[in-house]
Amino acid sequence: MKSKGRYGQFVRWIFSLIDIIIVNLVFLASMMWHSESLQPGNELYTRPMWLVLNVAMVVCLYFYSNVHERRVFYAEKVVGQALKLVLTHAGIFITLASMLGSSEAPWQRVLWFYVTFFVVLATWWVISRQLVKLYRNRGLNFKRVIVIGGGTVGVRLINEMLADQGYGYHIVGFFDNNPKARSASAAYQGTLDDVEAFVKTHQVDEMFCAVPDIEDNQNVSRMIRIADNNAVDFYYVPQFGRTVTRQFELQSVGDIPILAVHPYPLKNPINRLVKRSFDLLLSTVALILSPLVIIPIAIGIKLSSPGPIFFVQKRTGYRGQAFNCYKFRTMRVNPDSDTLQATKGDPRVTKFGNFLRRSSIDELPQFYNVWRGEMSIVGPRPHMVAQTEMYSELIDKYMLRHTIKPGITGWAQVRGYRGQTEELWQMEKRVEYDVWYAENWTFFLDLKIIFRTVWNALKGEDNAY
Repeated sequence: MKSKGRYGQFVRWIFSLIDIIIVNLVFLASMMWHSESLQPGNELYTRPMWLVLNVAMVVCLYFYSNVHERRVFYAEKVVGQALKLVLTHAGIFITLASMLGSSEAPWQRVLWFYVTFFVVLATWWVISRQLVKLYRNRGLNFKRVIVIGGGTVGVRLINEMLADQGYGYHIVGFFDNNPKARSASAAYQGTLDDVEAFVKTHQVDEMFCAVPDIEDNQNVSRMIRIADNNAVDFYYVPQFGRTVTRQFELQSVGDIPILAVHPYPLKNPINRLVKRSFDLLLSTVALILSPLVIIPIAIGIKLSSPGPIFFVQKRTGYRGQAFNCYKFRTMRVNPDSDTLQATKGDPRVTKFGNFLRRSSIDELPQFYNVWRGEMSIVGPRPHMVAQTEMYSELIDKYMLRHTIKPGITGWAQVRGYRGQTEELWQMEKRVEYDVWYAENWTFFLDLKIIFRTVWNALKGEDNAY
């Protein structure tokens, strides 16, 4: 039997200690940067302030250090957690410092410290997550789990656990009463009646039960009892995962647990303000600099084929409203441009247009759509009106992608789903990513998508045609 690794249990404590070291080093760097802080009588850098600094950090780590032990945590959410910790630390530190009568430090110096602290901590947390994943990829710090129930939810759970070895899940057993479930996983070990004997003879850390309690309450209770009797962590997987993909949070009414649906993040006015402000800032800068790009591109388009510089097409936008979407023209003027999607090797595309498409430069005029408020920098790509009418009839939840503004780039695009959709499943996958983005939006996710878009444009994409 493989060893789990002797030191995996100390990962959270080791990384939390490094977090404390980081806040002290940044504080020390801030003190050394402002040499006048070293002078006697400075209130910000006295011994009591060092104590307050670390007390505040310990309190923050109590609430936020779970980032070091959660096995599935995306980078943008890690950065978001780092921002929450820094803001919480600032609130505690400034409050305690004021209570001790040390509140004379210039606000610029305090701001400098916390901005630097956030950048360093967020960078460290992202790197530490990668270090842990590398550690787990070597077969260490993993959890031995069994999955009970081979329905839709159980299979989805197994696929998610196996999607990345860095999550550290080793599925040692899979159980279901339906013989057809045998094909769902190579770890199939038998029916639910075989679970207890397996747990007693194998080392199991966690049990995930995906058996519907409405249909089989007795078996769910039996699985809980088996887990309790063998010191195995038990997790019940709600069956609404078969049809509902949105996030829920656990609440309670008295002693009765209830699940509350998380609203879309962009329904929050503050989140919408942040996204719109970012869109306005970037689109304004892009439009100011646009003459530097438009002039040489306009010459290239005119030399490649007769016709206008810009291509204007009706696309479906926010809440299903049509709008004029602007692009640099990459095709010869043709009657099928509003109904026929571009394909690989499309004869309508000019040589210069092919360059514009592969580099995504043809999308730059859409910054004007962003500035007008019809689009966002990041969001689901707007489809032709004809496509919307067709796919809304074929794909469930298709129109949910229009609950937010369309974007110049999007989560589906950076995940490889761009270009021609030859089969229905390709569009279904694109819609799945678009809906996921709407349900999980964060500002840092937008930054991540922008970074990956730029990177993909620089290295070139096979599906960009």
